Amino acid sequence: MCRSIKTLRPPTTPDVTEEDIRAAALQYVRKVSGFRAPAAHNREVFDQAVDAVTAATRDLLAGLRVRGSAPQ
Repeated sequence: MCRSIKTLRPPTTPDVTEEDIRAAALQYVRKVSGFRAPAAHNREVFDQAVDAVTAATRDLLAGLRVRGSAPQ
């Protein structure tokens, strides 16, 4: 679906930054909405969606347990 979104979970990407998570969320929202940059009247809902996907991604990554790694 979104070929430019990279895998963010360890060990594929050991040091994921907030910037990495937000960039993936932005790519996802762009793909789903069909807008690279939304019109002014859609900006607020677009930005809210990016924030929501960023938070969900952060929660997902924090909750994943990779087999063979020590629990955190």
